[in-house]
Amino acid sequence: MIAGLLLVVGLGLLLGGAEALVRGASRLATALGVSPLLVGLTVVAWGTSAPELVVSTMAAVQGQPDIALGNVVGSNVFNVLFILGAAAAVTPLVVARQLVWIEVPLLVGVSLVTWALAADARIGRGDGILLLLLGLGYTVFAVRYGAAPESNDLGKGGDPSRQRLAYHGAFVVVGLGALVVGSRWFVQGAVEIARWLGVSELVIGLTIVAGGTSLPELATSVVAALKGERDISVGNVVGSNLFNLLFVLGAAAAISSDGVKVASAALHFDLPVMVAVAVACFPIFFTGHTIARWEGWLFLGYGAAYWAYLLLASGEHAMLPLFNRVMLAFVVPLTLITLAVSMVRSLRRGQG
Repeated sequence: MIAGLLLVVGLGLLLGGAEALVRGASRLATALGVSPLLVGLTVVAWGTSAPELVVSTMAAVQGQPDIALGNVVGSNVFNVLFILGAAAAVTPLVVARQLVWIEVPLLVGVSLVTWALAADARIGRGDGILLLLLGLGYTVFAVRYGAAPESNDLGKGGDPSRQRLAYHGAFVVVGLGALVVGSRWFVQGAVEIARWLGVSELVIGLTIVAGGTSLPELATSVVAALKGERDISVGNVVGSNLFNLLFVLGAAAAISSDGVKVASAALHFDLPVMVAVAVACFPIFFTGHTIARWEGWLFLGYGAAYWAYLLLASGEHAMLPLFNRVMLAFVVPLTLITLAVSMVRSLRRGQG
């Protein structure tokens, strides 16, 4: 009963926090004269990724590397397949050209670097420091590149302008606080139930913890899509994934004397899936710079298939071989053909 109450109250905090965060962030971007995309990639993305930062660093310190790594990898998969998929299923999302040519290729590159760093079954302290430095470099670049050329309203009207900034900033802070608390209550209850059911820590990290700590991103992106703030919706997902790899995983590895150990299952399956999901963003973002509803549903379908695989594999279910054959023989080829046709049509429209 207590766990159920936490879930209900946490859901309410998530929805209310997302509404406040999106409203405050969009108006703050206008007041400061920066693009909503920059706010989505930085302030919103980093704020909604706070739960991942807390969970992974604490897990690394407490000697739970599977939770620390699984949370980051699972969150990145969840962010694209479930969150971006859900937002696009609600309403088609127009993708900014900057994301197609800068952030998404950067996300693919960082994902590949992370996989390479994990090749020796450990992301060491030095690797963590490298990721943090790359994160700082990206932050400087994003702020300098993403500033809008138009002037802002600072200094126009004196104190009233500052009051408006404080008012919008308060919405951002309150929204982030509600998102963090709501997701934390959800994760606490869900993890205890999963452990009671005998689910492994890696699977808990890849599914319940990753999904739970990604609830702020889910609520924020869906609400932003519904309110027409599509740059914030998409930027939140891409920015959160970059933050997870560079800052969350980097901090978890740097703060632990032994770094973060990488389980064989994560190295040979989950990390490649994370890279594949990042790569999948590029052709879908490229086709007309729009994520259509059907592409959103495609992402959701693959997200459900990924979680189904994890659950079947954790229980060594008899249906697992059949599930693998169906995915490899029918679903994956059909998806590749569909995306190829979409890209060809997009290129022809561009040439026309």
